[in-house]
Amino acid sequence: MWHKFFDLLQQIGRALWLPIAVLPAAGLLLRFGQPDLLNIPFLAKSGEAVFANLGLLFAIGVAGGMSRDKNISAGLSGAIIYLVMNAGMQVLNEANNMSVLGGIIAGLTGGYLYNRFYQIKLPVYLAFFGGRRFVPIISGLVAIILALIFGVIWPYINEGINAFSKWVLESGPLGMFVYGVSNRILLPTGLQHITEAIAYFTLGSFTTPDGIVFTGDLTRFYHGDPTAGIFMAGFFPVMIFGLPAAALAIYNTAKKENKPLVLGILLSGAFTSLLTGVTEPIEFPILFAAPLLFGIHAILMGVSYVATYLVGYKAGFTFSGGVIDLALSWGISTKPYMIFILGPIFFAVYYFVFYTLIRVLDLKTPGREDGEIGGSDTAKLFDDLSYTDKAENIFKGLGGMDNVLVIDNCVSRLRLQLKDINLIDEKILKQNGSKGVNKSGNNIQVVIGTDVEFYADAMKSLKK
Repeated sequence: MWHKFFDLLQQIGRALWLPIAVLPAAGLLLRFGQPDLLNIPFLAKSGEAVFANLGLLFAIGVAGGMSRDKNISAGLSGAIIYLVMNAGMQVLNEANNMSVLGGIIAGLTGGYLYNRFYQIKLPVYLAFFGGRRFVPIISGLVAIILALIFGVIWPYINEGINAFSKWVLESGPLGMFVYGVSNRILLPTGLQHITEAIAYFTLGSFTTPDGIVFTGDLTRFYHGDPTAGIFMAGFFPVMIFGLPAAALAIYNTAKKENKPLVLGILLSGAFTSLLTGVTEPIEFPILFAAPLLFGIHAILMGVSYVATYLVGYKAGFTFSGGVIDLALSWGISTKPYMIFILGPIFFAVYYFVFYTLIRVLDLKTPGREDGEIGGSDTAKLFDDLSYTDKAENIFKGLGGMDNVLVIDNCVSRLRLQLKDINLIDEKILKQNGSKGVNKSGNNIQVVIGTDVEFYADAMKSLKK
């Protein structure tokens, strides 16, 4: 029972990444078009169009992500439910606006209806409307019911969300610490995407001068809300300074003979974290090699959120807390210079804590395992492999191609469903790019890095 619920949450988290993936491009257009940068209204309005329709995009993306075969009918169903539900709700109460949360609910419903009815057979005289064509039809009917339900209860739900937002803000450092720690603790499960979606797209509201209402820390930040950015600022000191320092500490404590290979692994992970804010290539090796260090990292993330809150630093991103987003949001951040005060402090703290604990407790971080883990020849051999070759080896590590039922990916992980999870050979996976493996029932996440999409595409091609 618990495994099924947990797997459902992971599937939801994975589905959320599809609509979120459009935000970096929209954010670039929106920011570059602003008066403080290129001052091109055409670009700004182009990016604005995406943010203004996030609810619809989430409805389409989540429905498609939740569907079994990612068919366009699922996305269409999500869109129908969102549009009909919103229209019906606003007839009952003009103030009703579920925004992104409504899109997520519509997407989940559309995905469920697709999986339930996409193979339905109707009588011969109605056969044309059977199968996948039936899904948008039933979706419209279900949307009417949802409109009636949420049209009545949404004002109360909205009051609850606003009350929670107020509590978080009024709790100050405590609320920030809890959010920061929980975000990292949930990372191995992939469920942090769900809490992030709530924080970035639901909490709080802001009305622009032209009367448009935006909800969520991320969307409010990019539309001029001076109170927004507190749920994103805490990432920057850790991702740009803290984790690269942790990587340096791991390298400096590695055995001399293992340093050449460890350097390649850690340098790539540190640069990815610093530049883009994608941290899994560093965090997962830490998690699986030394869970204690990962726990301390989670606590330090909470401390970072407290620190940025106390000094009044607010910043935002459309992707993650790396240098690219730091530069793009600089002109609309609050006290952006604070990153150069907090950052070096977190660099020093991470390096000292990680270096000391690794030495004192003899933690088996990468490069400190018993025996030699490889050399430059091994690394070069792996680098010379094509993604097709790597995919073939990944299949071997997963127990063979026939053992893999579903292939998907998010920003840095392969998300797979297997027939028999006991057939996994983690050694083979590690030799072919895996930074770590997370299992739940018959579902598995293989952490690869920012080139994970190439692995997934190669695996899907071989699987055809």
